[in-house]
Amino acid sequence: MGTGVVVVTGGSRGIGAAVCRLAAADGYDVVVNYTADRAAAERVVAGIAESGGRAVAAGADVSDEAAVERLFELAGERGPLAGVVSNAGITGNTPGRLDEQRVEVVRRVLDVNVTGVFLCARAAVRRMSTRYGGRGGSIVHVSSVAARRGGPGEWVHYAASKAAVEAMTVGLAQEVGGEGIRVNAVSPGLVDTDLHVSAGLPDRLRRLAPLTPMGRAGRPEEIAEGIVWLLGPAASYVTGSVLTISGGR
Repeated sequence: MGTGVVVVTGGSRGIGAAVCRLAAADGYDVVVNYTADRAAAERVVAGIAESGGRAVAAGADVSDEAAVERLFELAGERGPLAGVVSNAGITGNTPGRLDEQRVEVVRRVLDVNVTGVFLCARAAVRRMSTRYGGRGGSIVHVSSVAARRGGPGEWVHYAASKAAVEAMTVGLAQEVGGEGIRVNAVSPGLVDTDLHVSAGLPDRLRRLAPLTPMGRAGRPEEIAEGIVWLLGPAASYVTGSVLTISGGR
C-alpha cells in the first residue's frame, strides 16, 4: 500500500484517470490535475471518494512554470509528496506528414510533452530528494511506443517528444538515484481512449488494433497497473527503466 501524496498530470481522463483511481485504491492521496475540463476531474475525485479514497482536483497547464509550482504547493498542503505521474500530453490534433505540420503546433506539443515533464520533474525533485531534506519518492513519466516507432504519417513531432521524455527519464534517474528518488517511464501502445477521436483519427483504433500481436487495443486500467507498480515499494530496485505495455506492438 502507498502512503503520501501523488500528483497525476492529465488525470481527468483516459490513462490518467485510471492511474488516479488505482493509486487512490492503493492508499495514496491523489492530486488529479487537469488543464481545462474541471468537471471531468471532479468526476474522478467523486468516484474515488465514493470508494473511500482521498483525492482533489487541481487545474494547471503543465507547460506553465508558475502553474506547476502552484500545483505542487497544493500537493504539499495535503501531506508529504510520495510520487508524480507525468501523464499530460498532446498530439497537436493535426495528423499528417512532418512537412505538413505547422510550426506553432509542433512548438505547443514540445512545450506540453517535454517542457511540462521537465517542470514537473524539477518540482518533484526539489520536494522529494534527500538533498533538499525530502524523504524520497518515485517519478513515472508516460511515454509512448511512438518514441521507437517514429509515428510516420501521423505525428512524427509527437514521437520525437516522447523520445525526449525517455531520454530525460534515463538521465534524471542517474542524477537522483542516490537521493532516494526512482525515475521510470511507461511506454503504452495502442490504448482505447478518446485521444484518437480528439486527435482527428476516429477510425485509428479499428484500423490498428487487429495489427497488434494480441489482436486488440489496451485498456487504460492495464497501463495504470504498470504505472502504479512503478510508483510503489514493489518496484524498489527499478529506476532508469522504460516499461513497454503494448500488447506486443
